[in-house]
Amino acid sequence: MNNDKVKIKSVELLSDNWYILRKVTYDIQLEDGSQETQQREVYDRGNGATILLYNKEKKTIVLTRQFRLPSYMNGNESGLLIEACAGLLEEYNAEECIKRETEEETGYKISKVEKIFESYMSPGSVTEILHFFIAEYSEDMKISEGGGLEEEQEEIEVLELDFDEAYEMIKSGDIKDAKTIMLLQYAKINNLLS
Repeated sequence: MNNDKVKIKSVELLSDNWYILRKVTYDIQLEDGSQETQQREVYDRGNGATILLYNKEKKTIVLTRQFRLPSYMNGNESGLLIEACAGLLEEYNAEECIKRETEEETGYKISKVEKIFESYMSPGSVTEILHFFIAEYSEDMKISEGGGLEEEQEEIEVLELDFDEAYEMIKSGDIKDAKTIMLLQYAKINNLLS
């Protein structure tokens, strides 16, 4: 941390049950030069990686569908979200992580990925940086049914979708996941499936 206008005064651990929630008290120098004490809760769930698998020949992509409790608690009637494959880095670097997650969740074993960017996903309260990747896939890369890991309580449905239909699912509201929308827009802007 390298901002001389911010001084952390205290950090209080509120929860370390699933991830880590802290209450941070800090002084910040305002634009007019005055100091103000502020408090924020900061949720640390680690950093992650996500990927869009695409097939130029078939003009298809691979996404997943799974139950997401927070979306259910916020009005998603089924709680199911269509998403790009993703996972937390844990002890892996971003590239190793996304290759491992791709195999676990989708059943495709990929060896070559391309990092396209990284992004803070909810910087007002969450520390996570998400690393975004793309990779081409083909049927000969399919080594299992995917679906996630039972010990991680994952029950993931693998979806192979026509790219244009998937892109329209943003407009229809069938795809509401931010990382997935960002990847689909990247694919559209960069003509990945043209």
